[in-house]
Amino acid sequence: MRVSDLIATIESLAPPHLAEEWDNVGLIIGSASSPLLGPVLLTIDLTEQVADEAVRKKCSAVIAYHPPLFAPIKRLTDTSGVAERVALRMARDGIAVYSPHTALDAAMGGVTDWLADGLAGGKGAAGGDRRAIRPQAIRHANQEVKIVTFVPESALDMVRDGLATAGAGLIGAYERCSFSSPGTGTFMGNAGSRPAIGRPGKFEAAPELRLEMVCSRRTLALAVMTLKQFHPYEEPAIDIYPLEPRPDRAVGVGRRLWLDHPIALAEVAQRLKKHIGVSAVHIAAAGENPQKQVSCIGIVPGSGGSLVKEALGVECDVFITGEMKHHDVLAAVASGLSVILGGHTATERGYLPVFAKLLAKKLPAAKFLVSAADKDPLVAR
Repeated sequence: MRVSDLIATIESLAPPHLAEEWDNVGLIIGSASSPLLGPVLLTIDLTEQVADEAVRKKCSAVIAYHPPLFAPIKRLTDTSGVAERVALRMARDGIAVYSPHTALDAAMGGVTDWLADGLAGGKGAAGGDRRAIRPQAIRHANQEVKIVTFVPESALDMVRDGLATAGAGLIGAYERCSFSSPGTGTFMGNAGSRPAIGRPGKFEAAPELRLEMVCSRRTLALAVMTLKQFHPYEEPAIDIYPLEPRPDRAVGVGRRLWLDHPIALAEVAQRLKKHIGVSAVHIAAAGENPQKQVSCIGIVPGSGGSLVKEALGVECDVFITGEMKHHDVLAAVASGLSVILGGHTATERGYLPVFAKLLAKKLPAAKFLVSAADKDPLVAR
């Protein structure tokens, strides 16, 4: 078993394409080909204390939810900053480090869904409708464009099969996928033309089939060349349409949880405290009424202030995240959106045992440990 097996398992649960563009997810330190002999340690932050723990427990890899290296670095020495020192130590001790971060937030069953489970009344509770605040738009590699041509019925199979050999018509587990519809094509060739139907200089109308097939941009040039080779016409008509990515409401940034029955804002806060295991949260109640009934909850783990406008746009009554800027809270409340802040890592850390179990189920040959040294740096006194 190698680090590559661990990466494949993580990415089956948190596909990297779900991550935000600004993020730094993936293998941060180490080699995918390295053997995975020791335990895998899960942590929110890869601090020096967590690094000590990983070395002490003879770990082969660390899954650090927050990327330990984010901004560009100029030096990697033991006298550099904390991030550089930790990275150097992990590399020196042969411990691979992988960060799933926002990919794990956006994934179905990830950090955000874990938070939503607790606010809905527990996993499996009838919590009402749930969807991403900003659904992830997914463009499948083989469906980036649609190539369209017009052929006589007698040539349909030949052209479709030719396009298929060039990589067109792939949809999931299916090949040679196409659609054809009948119509009438018209044309008139000039004196130098060699039409397959009719004569030069004569206006022609011919029954044709419109043939449509999806295609990747990577194979588009080959598909066009192949189409021309197999098409019976001297100058076949070819249309190419870019395809928009398709949004998936089950994955993406944040969650909008619409409750089956309204509950008081104070009850939402109680559910959050119980679920993430804290004694207190911060509440900013719109209208200064903590007993106000709410039906729609916006949820973003960590720091979610940038999603406030989008939460308002999907009719949320209350917005739950870890931390927000003071003036962003004021603006949200002024717009009628109550805010509950549970603490940045407090809204994330409770998911680690859940993630460890999911990983162990998929990769039973590996041992997964949740860090005991990983703690919230902010402590209420």
